[in-house]
Amino acid sequence: MSHLSFVLPTLAAFLGGLINSVAGGGSFFTFPALLWIGILPTMANASSTVALLPGSLSSAWAYRQDIRQETRIPGILPLLLISLLGGVLGAVLLLSTTETLFNHLIPWLLLVATVIFIGGKRIVVMVQQRVHIQARHILWAQFVVSLYGGYFGGGLGILLLAIFSLFGVEDLHVLNGLKTLFSAIINLMASIVFIVTHHVNWTVAAPMIVLAILGGWVGPTLARRLPQQVLRHGIIAFSSLTTLWFFATSYHVGGL
Repeated sequence: MSHLSFVLPTLAAFLGGLINSVAGGGSFFTFPALLWIGILPTMANASSTVALLPGSLSSAWAYRQDIRQETRIPGILPLLLISLLGGVLGAVLLLSTTETLFNHLIPWLLLVATVIFIGGKRIVVMVQQRVHIQARHILWAQFVVSLYGGYFGGGLGILLLAIFSLFGVEDLHVLNGLKTLFSAIINLMASIVFIVTHHVNWTVAAPMIVLAILGGWVGPTLARRLPQQVLRHGIIAFSSLTTLWFFATSYHVGGL
């Protein structure tokens, strides 16, 4: 491999770790970077997931005080178990089926998540007026998102932000903490499957892990220094751009 084949993925990993800790969507940088240097889509997806995992874990630890403040999420233990199950099943599904159909669905999933996040309190109020939110609702939603995260993972953080926003979590630091924690759990289970089945390119994944951890530590510090309104606008802009990017490319580039 050329020097560029190492530099590009590692720089993408730093940015991916930082973005994951702030808004989610770090794999939008790492996955294309791995494809660009010639790694096949399934292995690129698996390697991207494994590379970003330690950064997500470090970011979740950095947000631990914010996570402890949230009391409106019903049954944290069932949510964790659902995330574990969904992450494993999603990864197994990736390795046992073709990617074509799911790849076509990705832009639409991201569009829904972006609209939900943009709607914010108005959508929360509308849903709460029509549906009595119960624990089973968030458990089912978490399972679907966990399954998606284990299968591909692009935009997983944005979808988690949307879910927790719908169920009344408003503080962006708490949202980021919950999003980072559950992203890490889902990706951990998927990574175990990818590693056991030998779908990780360790030559590029190993240096990416180091840079992703660094980015994951920088992200929460950056997020705390920004006003929440600025951070919200940044998340909306980021999710909108990535959604448009997937609509523009997912039907033309293999594995996207």
